[in-house]
Amino acid sequence: MHILILGSAAGGGFPQWNCNCPNCHGLREGTLRATARTQSSIAVSDDGRNWILCNASPDIRQQLEAAPELRPTEGLRGTRIGAVVLMDSQIDHTTGLLSLREGCPLEVWCTDMVHADLTSGFPLFNMLEHWNGGLSWQRIALAGEFTIAACPNLRFEPIPLRSAAPPYSPHRNDPHPGDNIGLLIRDMTTNGVLFYAPGLGQPDEGVRAMMADADCLLVDGTLWRDDEMAHIGVGDKLGSEMGHLPQSGPGGMIELLDGQSAARKILIHINNTNPILDEDSPERAELVRHGIEVAHDGMRFTL
Repeated sequence: MHILILGSAAGGGFPQWNCNCPNCHGLREGTLRATARTQSSIAVSDDGRNWILCNASPDIRQQLEAAPELRPTEGLRGTRIGAVVLMDSQIDHTTGLLSLREGCPLEVWCTDMVHADLTSGFPLFNMLEHWNGGLSWQRIALAGEFTIAACPNLRFEPIPLRSAAPPYSPHRNDPHPGDNIGLLIRDMTTNGVLFYAPGLGQPDEGVRAMMADADCLLVDGTLWRDDEMAHIGVGDKLGSEMGHLPQSGPGGMIELLDGQSAARKILIHINNTNPILDEDSPERAELVRHGIEVAHDGMRFTL
């Protein structure tokens, strides 16, 4: 299985356009040893030629141009994207579908709850019907595996996560199973297994068991501390209120990953305020001590 990190930042990217926090300011001024990042999305493939997107961020055009593997190579028009799988209905994970309208009809896999959001509060499916048939909804059931024709050797198993629907959702304050999922992706040829969960808020025993089956854990790296937004002075919401498990503290992501035996443990969906973006920070050094990597745009690996 080929895995390509298209974008590794949380919503807003890094630096965020309207943010002057120490990280964003330092990157712009050249006083911080860090790398700019676009909004979170990955691509997976079983042959390195045909690809499936997991989320479609607002930065999708820039991300596709930066990835030679995803550029059209035959004919006047074309794409190597066979389908898109949506982990949730967050704006920073779905808005890129608008930029892919020239490639419609486009196969989009998502749960009932995500489809409901994207046909009501943010009606992408309705809007894109006018572009060559728009988006072809493929339903993700919350139990069992599914396969996608573009990459027949990959098996996808959805993992319902306890997290929050986006602010625009009609049921924002009434969470439902299927608002947010992770994926266990298995290559049936190599037996490599990827656990992908950029919105991992409250891992239960079932989630932990599925993590134990993976060779690589690609998981939520949004915030270092639960009150990070208030601590820096750019907001008042806790990470736990937004459906994200912070890295530090009892029960945090570092502790969770320490209990897992996967060969690689990688954080993705990193908020612009997170001190781990500073490669010289003590927080980054702490991750290194625990054998935890930080995803960056353009990162590639195989399982």
